[in-house]
Amino acid sequence: MSLDSTEPNLSLSSVSASGASGSVSAAAAGGIFIAVVSSFINGSTFVLQKKGIIRSVHRGGSYLTDVLWWSGTVAMIVGQVGNFVAYNMAPAVVVTPLGALGVLFGAVLASWILQEHLNTLGKLGCVLCCCGSVMLIIHAPKSEAVTTRLELEERLSDPVFVSFCVLVLVLLVALVVWVAPAHGSSNIMVYVSICSLLGSFTVPCSKGLGLAAQDVFGDEGVSSSSSRATVLFLGLLVTLVLSVLVQFFFINKALERFSSNMFEAIYYVTFTSTVILASALLFREWTLLTFTDAVAMTCALSTVCVGVVLLRISHEAEITWKKKEGREKRD
Repeated sequence: MSLDSTEPNLSLSSVSASGASGSVSAAAAGGIFIAVVSSFINGSTFVLQKKGIIRSVHRGGSYLTDVLWWSGTVAMIVGQVGNFVAYNMAPAVVVTPLGALGVLFGAVLASWILQEHLNTLGKLGCVLCCCGSVMLIIHAPKSEAVTTRLELEERLSDPVFVSFCVLVLVLLVALVVWVAPAHGSSNIMVYVSICSLLGSFTVPCSKGLGLAAQDVFGDEGVSSSSSRATVLFLGLLVTLVLSVLVQFFFINKALERFSSNMFEAIYYVTFTSTVILASALLFREWTLLTFTDAVAMTCALSTVCVGVVLLRISHEAEITWKKKEGREKRD
């Protein structure tokens, strides 16, 4: 996600406003296309895995032997690889909102394959979640350009970002060890929180791997600099793989107990929020936040919260446009 200093059209401000005034480079356009395709692929993963889990329960076997579940797993891997490529070709402020397409596509697939009826409240909540998240990222402070491994190392060692990482790890340990065993099966936010907190590492690691790989697989040969680059590359790679694997485990636990429509929509919102926070701390985006953007982000967060509430109550409440029989008689 580094910006090419030789092409002025790749600045974050021009990319985020490319639809109005600027044009993106071929690399950024390719990244956006890959992000759109990956969003549709990711939208099918939860539905296919959920269908495989349901079929395995009816058979009385393990979902690890179900073809549909493995299809969803392969789709998830392909989608994650696509996201990794997209994040290294286009800015995150452009790529991340496109995940909303996966939420909508997943909702359509769930109603077709899983017969999961999404009532009016659920549909409205889904739309609000997606709109609020897109607004949140559009008005988020634009990141400063990080084009070299040395700049990345400096940002990763920043005390603010290190404190954030420590806090996330403490919360993850508490959720995994104590909260999940007691409340995970009854509260969807437990598994969603675990996956979203882990997701705050995936985008920085994906962006960092692209920068570190330039030095690791470059033509510099063996040197102290290339050795440091190798250590950084392996550290980011291990962190990314562990984060994805643990997310994968808890995603399947959530799909065993909750609706795929509800999980995917809420997960997208919380994941997007943690990515914004992690990126803001790592790339010091908070220093560039304007008053207008702050107000817009507050409104977007409120929209997201309303959408989450509607999604949570959509399975317990129902609205209708028809009059009650009692009222018709009184009229």
